[in-house]
Amino acid sequence: MRRPSPLPPPPAPGRDDGAAPAPVVPILPERRIDPAPAPQATPPEPPRAEPPVGPVGMRDVWRASRARRRALRAEVRRFTARQRRRRMLWLGIAAAVVLLVLGTVGAAYSPLFAVERIEVVGTSTLDPAAVTDALAAQVGTPLPLVDESEVKAALVQFPLVESYTLEAQPPHGLLVRIVERTPVGVLETRAGFTVVDAAGVALATTAQAPSGQPMLQIEGGVGSRAFTAAGMVMRSLPEPIRLQVTAVSATTADDVTLTLGGTDTTVVWGSAEDSAEKAVVLERAMISRPPADVVSYDVSSPKAIVVRLAPGRRILPGMWRHARVGPAAGRRATYLQIRNCIPSNSLTL
Repeated sequence: MRRPSPLPPPPAPGRDDGAAPAPVVPILPERRIDPAPAPQATPPEPPRAEPPVGPVGMRDVWRASRARRRALRAEVRRFTARQRRRRMLWLGIAAAVVLLVLGTVGAAYSPLFAVERIEVVGTSTLDPAAVTDALAAQVGTPLPLVDESEVKAALVQFPLVESYTLEAQPPHGLLVRIVERTPVGVLETRAGFTVVDAAGVALATTAQAPSGQPMLQIEGGVGSRAFTAAGMVMRSLPEPIRLQVTAVSATTADDVTLTLGGTDTTVVWGSAEDSAEKAVVLERAMISRPPADVVSYDVSSPKAIVVRLAPGRRILPGMWRHARVGPAAGRRATYLQIRNCIPSNSLTL
């Protein structure tokens, strides 16, 4: 129901200022508003009839259990999807690596990497072609299958071979590095003249004495300590001095003696101890006093060597001097003791 509008206020008494009278607002009749119709109530649904519950058999239990397991498996797959993807990735990487290794091994042991070329290096006296011919049986063999025992058996027939190494050079190369034995002299035997190295290994035997090798006069043969000392001394000599040696003699391990050809100068070496230092001192003494002017060099004591001059050679000022041996001497100077074979000209410092 609508409320009517209020009436205007009455004019104030005694006030007449000639203004127009206020308009009169009529009172409208009251409008009647019908209320909205109430919504009709929905009739309730009739109760559904429950299915009849019968007896539960084993098949029904099995079906329910299978449905439950299926639902559980579905949930497990949903929650482990990321883990399964990561596992599949690692399995794929592992399979690729295995295939790569198998492919590489298969190719390495196949004819794709067979030996077709044999190269021999490190020989100076030995003929490389002869070594290559001895290893010809390895041609056609895959590089990983090269039989080292067969290679050793083929190289044993060369006495000059001291050691060797094999290097594969894919795809078809085989490199053989050979270290030859160093001959130290010639021994006179019943079979002739035998060239031996420092270990006493016979390198060659000839009817005539080979040139360029010193004659060895060792008491006790190649198995004695005197021969071992003589071999060590010969291997410690510098190349220029070793080429001048024509004879080596020793009765014990402490009295090795060398003979320089051309002048028949004797080098009293003594034992094989300090051979490197003795070699340096001898080389400097030979530069100061050449073998043509000297009867013998005594380097058995490298800290004070003795040089014996040839007859007719007198000691002159400046014939002796300090000679620094090097690091092996611990920075101590070596004094050259010069003894002339003429008694009046002997001098010992």
